[in-house]
Amino acid sequence: MKKEYCGLFGIYGHSEAARMAYFGLYALQHRGQESAGIVTWDGSKIREQKGMGLVADVFSEHHLGHQLKGDISLGHIRYSTTGASLIRNAQPFLVRFKNMSIAVGHNGNLVNTYELRQELEDQGAIFQTTMDSEIIVHLISRYMNGNSFEEALIKAMKRIKGAYTLLILANDKLIAVRDPHGFRPLSIGRVGDSYVLASETCAFDLLEAEYLRCVNPGEMVIIEQGKLRSVFYAENQKNAACAFELIYFARPDSIVFGQEVYQSRKRMGMTLAREAPVDADFVMPFPDSGMYAGVGYAQESGLPFEMAMIRNHYVGRTFIQPSQDMRDFGVRVKLNPARSMIRNRKLLIVEDSIVRGTTIKTRVKKLRELGAREIHMRVSCPPIRFPCFYGIDFSSKGELIAANHEVNDIARYIGLDSLHYLSIDGLLKAINNNQGFCLACFNEDYPVPPGSHCGKMCLEV
Repeated sequence: MKKEYCGLFGIYGHSEAARMAYFGLYALQHRGQESAGIVTWDGSKIREQKGMGLVADVFSEHHLGHQLKGDISLGHIRYSTTGASLIRNAQPFLVRFKNMSIAVGHNGNLVNTYELRQELEDQGAIFQTTMDSEIIVHLISRYMNGNSFEEALIKAMKRIKGAYTLLILANDKLIAVRDPHGFRPLSIGRVGDSYVLASETCAFDLLEAEYLRCVNPGEMVIIEQGKLRSVFYAENQKNAACAFELIYFARPDSIVFGQEVYQSRKRMGMTLAREAPVDADFVMPFPDSGMYAGVGYAQESGLPFEMAMIRNHYVGRTFIQPSQDMRDFGVRVKLNPARSMIRNRKLLIVEDSIVRGTTIKTRVKKLRELGAREIHMRVSCPPIRFPCFYGIDFSSKGELIAANHEVNDIARYIGLDSLHYLSIDGLLKAINNNQGFCLACFNEDYPVPPGSHCGKMCLEV
């Protein structure tokens, strides 16, 4: 239904830095399945290994035990929102400038990519990739004449606009940056005497690292010589944490934006049950979307919670396709019903979101064929009516079903007896809105106005 975006992991001062980065990225694999990369600093130079595919496919024991030496590492997994799906666009993005080796890992999306790239090319810059991350490196190099690396980085940050969290390895420094609005999450932890940084705390849990805190919006964290210091490089802005992290993207066992994702999703379901009760035999999700909101809905409503659709957990990214006459194979290979639970039952499906509606329509059609008497759906977020320019995979209004159809029309298209979305007020109550969230995909209130070329350049070059 949707695609994930990017995940970041860094560790400073660990004898097995590359191996720790590998496991950190492994825990973050849900955030991107397109490419993976790790760079390390061995005291004199940066070493790297990148490749297309999953973390377990890109790195071998040879890479982790011999090639990627050093006690500082930076890792990145990618789903492309800017730039094509090519190995040259895999991150971390590595350059050498004067006496420095600089590696950058980026999660987010800039909205002034086109303007900055045009400016830099007019000044003679030559780009190797189509990533907006490369723009950041060019800006840093422009400002390093007469400035320290940190000063140049701050000047570069003041030029870029949009959503970004960055991890930067600059020789023996590991630096984390979060944009002034705080769109994307980034957390700090410790394992022994080593500092760790990650997009989500589930990476800390795998490594038995202690969670310390979030990197704050507008904050730059510098780790060098075993010590951590903090610089606030930007004036306070309206906080705009991406609500979709709590609705869908983050793993339920993570803490993001200081909140437990599992409990946030349960509260969404409980609020949804109060807003839109329904007479049904039981609550069910399509695994794994909607599971935790479904638990909350069932607990609040008193309806049983059933796993009437069973997920095949061993489906890879690719598999041998069957013949054309095996229709809907792609749906069936992932999910299969417990048939006795469906026939002549009134079903209440809880989903986390509806973007295009095509996948859900196919699944509901199957439930009808199996004899479901009624099928109702409750969605634990408001209707997605507007494009996201900050890194989520719905970049144009035309592909959003709720942008072009009323709720009743969507219900008829999918084949439902009833459909209800969580209200914006209900969402804000569920996620404890004490810090400010970006809700632009629901209400068109963009915290950072998209550039004039954003539809073309800020999401696909």
